[in-house]
Amino acid sequence: MKSLFAIAAVLLMLGATSAASAKGCIKGAIVGGVAGHYAGHHGVLGAAAGCLYGRHHAKEQERQQQQRQVNGQGKL
Repeated sequence: MKSLFAIAAVLLMLGATSAASAKGCIKGAIVGGVAGHYAGHHGVLGAAAGCLYGRHHAKEQERQQQQRQVNGQGKL
């Protein structure tokens, strides 16, 4: 049962990410997988959650950067 869940989670992660939206997913998946492994052998679940959080965080940073550029506060 565990292996079936692990395979399904990996397939969902791979299907949900494309090259454009993969920013943050890899880093988040690595950190989440390690944390999940040490928090009760739930590495795959941690990796999936880390991927989702990483994508969310990357989108927020991109949105803030675009807002700064619109307001004329871009990087010098």
